Amino acid sequence: MADVDSRFESSVDSVVPDLGAGRGPGWLDAWLGAHAHRVVAWRRHLHAHPELSRAEHRTTAFLADQLTRAGLAPRVLSIGTGLTCDIEGSSPGPTVALRADIDALPLTEATGLPYSSTVDGAAHSCGHDAHTAVALGAATALAGHRDFPGRVRMIFQPAEEVMPGGALDVLADGRLDDVDRIFGLHCDPRLPAGSVGTRVGPITSASDLLELRLTSPGGHTSRPHLTADLVHALGTVITGLPTLLSRRVDPRTGTVLTWGAVHAGEAPNAIPQDGVLTGTLRTADRDTWAKLEPLVHELVQGLLASLGVGFDLQHRRGVPPVVNEPESTELMRAGITAALGEQAQADTPQSSGGEDFGWYLEHVPGSFARLGVHPGSGRIKDLHQPTFTLDERALLVGVRTMVHTALQALHG
Repeated sequence: MADVDSRFESSVDSVVPDLGAGRGPGWLDAWLGAHAHRVVAWRRHLHAHPELSRAEHRTTAFLADQLTRAGLAPRVLSIGTGLTCDIEGSSPGPTVALRADIDALPLTEATGLPYSSTVDGAAHSCGHDAHTAVALGAATALAGHRDFPGRVRMIFQPAEEVMPGGALDVLADGRLDDVDRIFGLHCDPRLPAGSVGTRVGPITSASDLLELRLTSPGGHTSRPHLTADLVHALGTVITGLPTLLSRRVDPRTGTVLTWGAVHAGEAPNAIPQDGVLTGTLRTADRDTWAKLEPLVHELVQGLLASLGVGFDLQHRRGVPPVVNEPESTELMRAGITAALGEQAQADTPQSSGGEDFGWYLEHVPGSFARLGVHPGSGRIKDLHQPTFTLDERALLVGVRTMVHTALQALHG
């Protein structure tokens, strides 16, 4: 591992406990027994060297090198970051894809870990370093034991953290065209390490960005009747639009509009000439997602019609909900049980968060699960926070889960 940061080879001074040890198959037990420290070192290396969306050049090169050493032939995506890699089995059969996302967040890490981010303003605070290390471990383990039908396609996807997501780049390159099923994992700090959460149906929500820009002639606050009160108009939309949506959209769809930022004016006695309001609009229902853009425009227009301000609404469609297909989810549950035992099974609620894995499920059946990463004590350190950390025992749980899920899907 000459290209792994030397600090992390030496920092893994003991093997992380393998919570599934002894459950087999024998070749996987043997591989993890010999290489568990490599999986941890990979994750720490990636954690220390995060790269933002569509700038994952060093990460891509690192993965290509490790996969090539395992006797595989990785293919970089046409955008220059991210790659796929096929592991051919011993006989004809289906193609099963395992996906990991490789990009980091534009955050400054505050964990104090010895392998903290070395890049200012970038950090793996969503666990993508863990997802990548898990997939790399699964690929390397499977590459050494190919007694299965069909093939496993590893997808190391860039740009999950930006809308509409790097999954579209994978699809544009045709890397899913011959895939029969696809599976993925995401860290969940609310589940204990050693457990994996599954769910049939929607597990994440569609997520869109709204940006509303208002314009007004402006004026003195002592004479609001002589101009259009832009700040009042912003407030009308801030309170009015979520309320109107709650009356026009079925509440069972889990549709939620939340404002994240509002900016207008500088002086307390001046009505500003422009202002901007931004937020996220989420829904758990695919059909509702398709109808939201024209509905939001209609409602904003109605709210502002009598207020005299101009407006420009940018509704940026994001990602569809991740809707787990029942048969694929049952295959994944069987893989979890084989990998870790029935006690590892956990239910998981639907999240309002967005995840571009949903684009894949528009094309092929599959399932997306939650990988427990909480150590079992202490407060939850949530995703997308500078203090996010994870229990590294979850890495080996993830490798076992992905390998067994692929084998279940290939053998049918």
